[in-house]
Amino acid sequence: MTEVREPSRRAQKKSPGNKDGSSEITAEFADNRHLASLLGEHDAHLALIEQHLDIDAHAHGNMVVLRGPEASCLMAKEVLEHLYSRLEKGDAIGAGDIEGALRHANHTRIGEDDAGQAPASLDHSKGGMAQVRTRKRTITARTPAQSLYLKAIEAKDLVFSTGPAGTGKTYLAVAAAASQLERGLVDRIILSRPAVEAGERLGFLPGDMRDKVDPYLRPLYDALYDVLPPEKVERGLESGMIEIAPLAFMRGRTLSHAFVILDEAQNSTGMQMKMFLTRLGEGAKMIITGDPSQIDLPHGQNSGLREAEKLLRKIDDIAFIKFGSKDVVRRALVSKIVDAYDKAKKEQ
Repeated sequence: MTEVREPSRRAQKKSPGNKDGSSEITAEFADNRHLASLLGEHDAHLALIEQHLDIDAHAHGNMVVLRGPEASCLMAKEVLEHLYSRLEKGDAIGAGDIEGALRHANHTRIGEDDAGQAPASLDHSKGGMAQVRTRKRTITARTPAQSLYLKAIEAKDLVFSTGPAGTGKTYLAVAAAASQLERGLVDRIILSRPAVEAGERLGFLPGDMRDKVDPYLRPLYDALYDVLPPEKVERGLESGMIEIAPLAFMRGRTLSHAFVILDEAQNSTGMQMKMFLTRLGEGAKMIITGDPSQIDLPHGQNSGLREAEKLLRKIDDIAFIKFGSKDVVRRALVSKIVDAYDKAKKEQ
């Protein structure tokens, strides 16, 4: 890993005589190529920071001048310097990374996270924005809850993550699984889902068993191909190093030295959930993901995910991570949709 160089100057200057009480802070960066990537095409990234923090930001040469409330300018400077250091390490920066850094920085300033500990820094090495690395890419948490999730996966052998669509529950779990497989911490990856239709009847599906279950498991394939090279995924599927199977196929097995993910767990029954959890063998790690607000089980049948959360909540060796609409990273409109449905449910 290449050594991370700090920006050439971290000094900040304030304009003491501004009548409106605003401050001016200047950040200077050594490499103009990295700075161009940091600012984005036509300074689009800088515009995002301006919009989120309600400040004025202007680039002059290798400097960025920030004007506005002092706390907001300091936050903008911290975000810019953090992202610049990631560029120096070879990471790519997009609009999502800007928004993610802003969410973490704002969370650190305002209050504590769900575990009662606010990140002291945006820097991953100092306990801030968590990351998971594969040979294909580096995935950085975009919300404080995602950072908690990735840290929980590293620390615990059994993790439950619940919340609405678009919060990264499945994607981050698959990325963590790929990373641990490449590091030799597990021997294989096992991905599973209940084969339950989302309010539709798919009817008879032709083909072999893989063809029949693929429609249910496609999101898991998509995540795998995004974090691993396609040829490695294909080789893994052929050799059994990567296994994707319906939940019903887990009965009677002992899953040892494997990274096991049960996705869409809200559609498992209580009996299925107990069966799956008791498959956990030596050297294995198990992640359970689901959205309790989207249960597709037949009317009157209880969700195994809800039951497990109630029964296992007090076991210290298990982590429970709950995502909310503020953790949706798909796009802002999805977060608004989730809020609208949640509001309607509460009113009922």
